[in-house]
Amino acid sequence: MSQAEVRDALPERTLPRRNPLWTLALFRSELGIVFRRWRTVALLGVLAVVPVLIGIAVKIETSDGGTVGESERGDGLAFLSQVTNNGIFLVFASLAAVLPVFLPMAISVVSGDSIAGEASGGTLRYLLVAPAGRNRLLLAKFTAVLAFCLAATLVVATTALAVGAILFPVGDVTLISGTPVSFAEALGRAVAVAGVVTLSLVGLAAVGLFISTLSGSGIAAMAATVGLLISVQIVDAIPQLHVVHPYLFTHYWLSFADLLRDPVHWDEVVKNLGLQGAYLAVFGSAAWARFTSRDITA
Repeated sequence: MSQAEVRDALPERTLPRRNPLWTLALFRSELGIVFRRWRTVALLGVLAVVPVLIGIAVKIETSDGGTVGESERGDGLAFLSQVTNNGIFLVFASLAAVLPVFLPMAISVVSGDSIAGEASGGTLRYLLVAPAGRNRLLLAKFTAVLAFCLAATLVVATTALAVGAILFPVGDVTLISGTPVSFAEALGRAVAVAGVVTLSLVGLAAVGLFISTLSGSGIAAMAATVGLLISVQIVDAIPQLHVVHPYLFTHYWLSFADLLRDPVHWDEVVKNLGLQGAYLAVFGSAAWARFTSRDITA
């Protein structure tokens, strides 16, 4: 009797059943691993403090009728100059403040530790014994990192919105292009800005995941990802290297400011999202190739 005939002859209750939600269970497990770590909580706490400090600093500086620095470049300085007029601009100022350093460093720590941390802790081999397989485990790890990207961005944005509403007036908003819009529309643009900021971190998350597959030490992978991030930012700040700037994943990070113009300037926003997609394709594929062919010894 063939194996298929034997299988068909078995009572239905003895046949193995696969829960269609088992992949979601794996994802939930990875989310729990990421967000239950004290390090993750500390990173989110530090990010939440930044909008509070910025709001208090602006309030103190303008308490005697003074003003903060103004800029026409559409960066954090332009947002700071508008905070006293409308508290919602604290959201944009805070995101512009954390995006170059604090937010990407937090992403570097979480993504760099995603695979290497399991290897250094001796749990990676046992994870691969589960029926998830390497492909699904890698996907769950990366999805958990993206969830952290979203959570970190929302922590900054929501904290800044609350602090801005407490310390400064809110109401109709004048965009950086000079066009007045309702508070509801400005809030919608703030949500769009948070979405773009989250997607701007996808390239870094993919790079960190790839580095994590190369190392058996979580600390080494985190340090390497942070070091690469700093190096890319230094290169992006050197005018003589302008030829390579459009290919750096950090170059268009502040393009979200163009969402606060009327009409919206989409050119750099689209370039940013396309560049992040390219980094995801290249380094995501490299991470998959490395992880699926790696000899797991720990």
